[in-house]
Amino acid sequence: MREMNMAEATLEAMIEEMRQDDNVFVLGEDIASQGGIFGQFKGLADLFGKEKVIDTPISETAIMGAGLGAALTGMRPVIDMHYVDFIGVAMDEMCNQIAKIRYMSGGQVKAPLVVRAPDGLINSAAAQHSQNLEAWFVHTPGLKVVTPSNPADAKGLLKAAIRDDDPVLYLENKALFKRKGMVPDGEFIIPIGEAARVRDGKDVTIITYSIMVSKSLEAADILSKQEGIEIEVIDLRTLFPLDKEIIFSSIKKTGHLMIVHEACKIGGLGSEISAMVAEECIEYLDGPIIRLGQMHVPVPFSPIMEKYITPNVNDIVNGVKKMLINSFENIITT
Repeated sequence: MREMNMAEATLEAMIEEMRQDDNVFVLGEDIASQGGIFGQFKGLADLFGKEKVIDTPISETAIMGAGLGAALTGMRPVIDMHYVDFIGVAMDEMCNQIAKIRYMSGGQVKAPLVVRAPDGLINSAAAQHSQNLEAWFVHTPGLKVVTPSNPADAKGLLKAAIRDDDPVLYLENKALFKRKGMVPDGEFIIPIGEAARVRDGKDVTIITYSIMVSKSLEAADILSKQEGIEIEVIDLRTLFPLDKEIIFSSIKKTGHLMIVHEACKIGGLGSEISAMVAEECIEYLDGPIIRLGQMHVPVPFSPIMEKYITPNVNDIVNGVKKMLINSFENIITT
């Protein structure tokens, strides 16, 4: 095990996969010349040359289309979108072409590519550079969607995504790039579709992912020390396909469910998970499901307002207390 930050972990994954498979290459804006805006591709061009680490024009449509064309010829491109917000420019390529080509061709061709897309809040980047858009792509058949919360998962998920024969959207929260953690030596793969139980508990299940995993764990520690409430925290890691087995098994144990994400609450992944649980696992719940997410407004530039609209540790703590109080009162009245 070695300590490294998330940018370093994903760089290591890229180096290992490019050395192992000559069909793997990277394309995007400012990758070779700048090493990526978060240092996630630093030095890659020095190792593999600018024919495999390609700086493109500022055209998301061209970048995404070139990646698809390369994938159809047998290559395994890793496409860097700079920010997830910019995928909007290339939605036709992403959702009408990349996501559907294997189905539309009757399985005759496949698109084994990865789209790397930094998302989330950082440094008051305002409404066009701060979004969490995972729900768009979970809603699109044909795409797999993963998002790590720590350096080890970042490496393991990226390697799995590059080796997958279907297109994978790899979301990396911008605030996590500098976060450090221990990463296993040698070959390390995290299977797509496999969530992780990162904290055991008996009272409440918190389903979360990406940046909100650490906040949920912090809230769980506070609740344990101050209230004796033991929270089970599930890190989804893969947003599609969901690991239903670990979600349901945790709910059957705790009887209470909270879903926490940085994305907007309305229409977010929490809505889908809530509906799934209501349809297939509601008999195990002892109270209503609580969802925490951003307010339904464009992300403000103001640092104070940016924090105001976004769930924090105190929101999680207070939400859990409210959930258990209401559940207790319902038991008393019935």
